[in-house]
Amino acid sequence: MRTSKEQSAIKRGTSGIELLAVNPNTVARVLPLLLLMLTAPLTANAQFNYLTNGGTITITGYTGSGGALIVPDTINDLPVTAIGDSAFKGKALTSVMIGTNVINIGSSAFNVCSILTSVTIPNKVTSIGDLAFSGCESLVNFMLPEGLTNIGTRAFGACANLTSMTIPGGVTSIQDWTFVSCTGLTNISLPASVTNIGSSAFFHCTSLTSMTIPDSVTTIGTNAFMFCLSLTNVLIPDSVTSLGSGLFYQCSSLANVSIGNGLTAIEDSMFYECTNLIKLTIPSSVNSIRSGAFYRCTALASITIPDSVTSIGTEAFYRCTNLTNVTIGKRVTSIGNYAFVGCTSLINVTIPSSVTNVGTSAFQSCTRLKGVYFRGNAPKIDGSTVFSGTVYYLPGTVGWSGAFGGRPTALWKPVVQTSDGNFGVRTNQFGFNIAWASGQTVVVEARTDFTDPLWLPMQTNTLAADTFYFSDPAWANCPSRFYRIRSP
Repeated sequence: MRTSKEQSAIKRGTSGIELLAVNPNTVARVLPLLLLMLTAPLTANAQFNYLTNGGTITITGYTGSGGALIVPDTINDLPVTAIGDSAFKGKALTSVMIGTNVINIGSSAFNVCSILTSVTIPNKVTSIGDLAFSGCESLVNFMLPEGLTNIGTRAFGACANLTSMTIPGGVTSIQDWTFVSCTGLTNISLPASVTNIGSSAFFHCTSLTSMTIPDSVTTIGTNAFMFCLSLTNVLIPDSVTSLGSGLFYQCSSLANVSIGNGLTAIEDSMFYECTNLIKLTIPSSVNSIRSGAFYRCTALASITIPDSVTSIGTEAFYRCTNLTNVTIGKRVTSIGNYAFVGCTSLINVTIPSSVTNVGTSAFQSCTRLKGVYFRGNAPKIDGSTVFSGTVYYLPGTVGWSGAFGGRPTALWKPVVQTSDGNFGVRTNQFGFNIAWASGQTVVVEARTDFTDPLWLPMQTNTLAADTFYFSDPAWANCPSRFYRIRSP
C-alpha cells in the first residue's frame, strides 16, 4: 500500500520484480549533492588554463576569483609538473598550496600577487624562475623546498614583509637582484653549496643586520649589499677572490668587516659612505685600493695600507674626517687625485720612496696636517695645490726645491722623542727614542760641558724601523751630560 508521500520504483532482481518505495523529498535533496560531487573536480580544474606535454600538465593561466588557491596534483589524471611563466601574475591570491608533482615554477609565475601572504611548495620543486614572487609585498611565510637548485633573478624582489630565508643545500648561486628591496629581511642563511653571490643580490635590504658568508663563496658581485642600512657585521672568508664595486655602498651602520686573504683589490666605492666603519684590516693579498673605496667613511680612525698595494685610487679616502693615522705601504707607486682631500684629522703622513706620482689635491684641505714626509726623490705631481702642511725630504734625495705641490719644503731630520714614556732614566741608564726614517743612519754624540766645542760620538745606528732606542750606561759618571743627534 502506498502513502501520498511515497512513490514506487520497479527493481528487477534475481527473485523477480520488487517494489521499492522512495521518498520524493529525499530525492530532491540528494540528487544535487551527487551532481555537485561528480562535477566538482571539473569545476575546480576549469579555473586553470593548461598545456599537455608528454603526459604532464603545465598550468599557463588562471581565471578564478582569487583567495586561497590549491594547485592540484593532477588534471585529467595527468600530473601537474610545472607552473608556467606569468601563470598567476597579478592575481588576487591570499595563499597558495602547490601540488606535490610540481617540479618547476616559471618566470613571473606569481609576480605582483600583492596580497599573497603564504605559499607552500613541495620538495620536488628544483627551480624558481626569474621574478617568480617579485612584488609579493605581503608574503611572510615562505619555506624553500629541500630539492631546490635554482633561484632566478629578482625571484623575491620587493617582498617587503619577508623576514627570514634559509637557502637549501642544493643552491649554488644567489642570482643578481634575487632579494632586492626585501626591506623586512633581517636574517638569511646561506649553505656551503653557494659559490657566487650576484650583483645587487641584497640591494636595499634595509633591515638585514648581519651576514655570514660560507667558505664556498668565491665571488660577490657589484652592489651586492648596497643600501643595507642596518648591516653591522660581515665576515668575508679567504675563499673570496673577487668583490664587486659598491659592495657596501652607504651601509651606514657597518662597523665590523673582516676580509679574508684571497682578495686582490678594494674595488671602486666598496665602502662608500660607510659612516660607522671605524677600523678595517686590509689583507696582504690586496694590490689596489680603487676610486672612492672609503669615500666619506667619517668614523674611520686608522688605516694601514699593506706593502702589497701598488696604487691608491682617486678619492679613495675622500673626506674621511676622523682619520688620524695612515700607513702607506712600501710598494705604492701612485696616489690618485683627491685621495685624502678633506681628511681634517690627519696630522702627519709618510710617503714611501716607491711613489712616483701624486695626483691633484691629494692631501688638500687636510687642515691639521703639519707635515708630509717623503722617503725618496720628488715624485711627479699633478697640479699646484696638492698638499697641506710642510713637505719634508731626506738627505741625499733629489728633485726638491723651496716649494713643492704648493707648500714649503724642509730637510727631514732625526728627532728625539721627549714626550713618550721612554725618555729619561730606565734601569739606571739615561735614554730616549729617536724618530726618523728606516734605513737612515744617525749618530748620537755627547759632551759634559755645554760650552765645550768638542762632541764625542756615542753611537752610530742605521735604523731598522722608523724609531730606535738609545741609552747611555755612563751617564751617571758625569756631573752633567748633553746630547745631540745628526746624520753622517
